[in-house]
Amino acid sequence: MIEIAGLTKSYGATTVLDGIDLSVGQGRIAAVVGPSGAGKSTLARCVNLLEQPTSGTIAVAGQDLTRLSRRDLRLARRQIGTVFQSANLLRRLTAAQNVALPMRHAGLPEAEIRRRVAELLERVGMLHRANHYPSQLSGGQRQRVGIARGLALGPSVLLADEATSGLDPDSTRAILDLLTELRDDLGLTVLVITHEMDVVRAIADQVAQLDHGRIVEQGPVADVVRRSDSGLSRALLSMPPVAAVERLRTWNVRYEGGDVSPVWLAQAGRELDADIAVLAALVEAVGESRVGRLALGIDPQLDERRVVEVLSRHGVVAEPTERPLLRAVPDAGAA
Repeated sequence: MIEIAGLTKSYGATTVLDGIDLSVGQGRIAAVVGPSGAGKSTLARCVNLLEQPTSGTIAVAGQDLTRLSRRDLRLARRQIGTVFQSANLLRRLTAAQNVALPMRHAGLPEAEIRRRVAELLERVGMLHRANHYPSQLSGGQRQRVGIARGLALGPSVLLADEATSGLDPDSTRAILDLLTELRDDLGLTVLVITHEMDVVRAIADQVAQLDHGRIVEQGPVADVVRRSDSGLSRALLSMPPVAAVERLRTWNVRYEGGDVSPVWLAQAGRELDADIAVLAALVEAVGESRVGRLALGIDPQLDERRVVEVLSRHGVVAEPTERPLLRAVPDAGAA
């Protein structure tokens, strides 16, 4: 549905996007992550041609937007809805009037506009706030109205540029659930621009990391978490610092496969004939499979190769870290 190839965007001598290649299939949710200044928002503005790329192609539903005339581009943009950070609603218009605005600009009949506004506000759970102004709405409510406005012209692609930034956890969860519901019900392709890794894990099918204008890693979310110990993998499933534990060797463990048994740890302990301490763990469902990272404490007397071999049979990758803390044993002959 979205095919980006060799996309470059420069402002004078400064290159903000440098050879971006990204493909997102119909009905998929893709997340683009990266630090501030990485080029995420510029990428979003290029996708809907609010920014003209310096070079490269951007195709939506098989149509290369970069080659269209101004008139044809205006029509093609109807296929792309956008949800901005903080919703960007016009404060002097009610929720209903904000949602109606794109339809009025497109010249739709008033009867159709009224019907469509009511339908969209009901879909996002805001019909009861139709006549309220943005100042009378909470942040999450404003964002729901912004999503309704983004859907006004019946797009096939929805861009969400930091759509949950600044929202409280409950509002964030509600917005993410709504985006997933819209994807499932309408078959929308959703491109999420975010710096929040919880958002990526919660709704994205695939992720791309942007750094200094280039994509440095991308792939299905579960695969990225499992396949490597890269910075993106660790950020997606981050572990808190783990203190060394007396007389235990600390091991970092991550799921390598998507079918790791929920009782693997007990089984591994029996095979090693040793107790295994869980010092920290984060295991979550991503799509239809589990991903996980753990810090384990294991008897340092066990052979490392044996530990790696046993754990690998259960679909996890294990690496030893800290040496155990050993207290000095008092001399038995001391007074």
